[in-house]
Amino acid sequence: MGNDSTNPKRLPLNPNWAQLQQKLQSHAPKPFKPPVDSDGKTQESVLGKRKERPDAEPTSQKSILTPITNDCSLTDALAMDCEMVGVSSEGTKSALGRVTLVNAWGNIVYDEYVRPVEHVVDFRTQISGIRPCDLRKAKHFQTAQNKVAELIKGRILVGHALRNDLKALLLSHSKMDIRDTSEYRPFLKEGRKRALRDLASEFLGVKIQNGEHCPVEDARAAMLLYQKNKRKWEKSIKEHLSLKKKKQNGKHKKKKKTTVNQTDVTS
Repeated sequence: MGNDSTNPKRLPLNPNWAQLQQKLQSHAPKPFKPPVDSDGKTQESVLGKRKERPDAEPTSQKSILTPITNDCSLTDALAMDCEMVGVSSEGTKSALGRVTLVNAWGNIVYDEYVRPVEHVVDFRTQISGIRPCDLRKAKHFQTAQNKVAELIKGRILVGHALRNDLKALLLSHSKMDIRDTSEYRPFLKEGRKRALRDLASEFLGVKIQNGEHCPVEDARAAMLLYQKNKRKWEKSIKEHLSLKKKKQNGKHKKKKKTTVNQTDVTS
């Protein structure tokens, strides 16, 4: 009964419903926020930060170079990249300042700063990323050289312009075991060699070497370029080897014929 008596008193408020509805519409965002209140606000702020985060785009682009496993074992193929510093009186002569090796998965198997035998005149920090403090506790050149030689022995060595890296290490490697992305024919443009950053951009869709170079990143890029083209690359090498053998066999047969003919003439 109490409810029946109060309801008639509230009926006169019904004509104001349109006014109340307008108020609700004008404050529409507020009525919807209270149910989620702080949760709703935090979700909006987090999404906002993701959009505004300056490194969000590079991270997503470079994720292709991030190893998908934690396997740091020595694989049949290793990728190497080195960073140089300047020695000699004017700092124009290059010397090894850092050497990095990654396995087929892109995981680091060796990464050390190296103290050159000669006095460093130019650290070339803008490109090498090497600073004086990095070389204070760096490995001695011979120590790094021996370790790298041990790791790459009998393995396929992947990299970009490996001749420069091997020269800095004072090492040699079997030509048949070198996979150099600067010399692979499909990567050439009008017969000319291209920079690693250009190859990474075109074939991997990733930007590298924006500012200071990272040897880990560069080695991973070279390895990924090799892995993506491994079948065709290895096939071309086999074809080249078989063609070379045929030529050698042909020359050998010609020599035999000439020697036989000579013996016939003398007899």
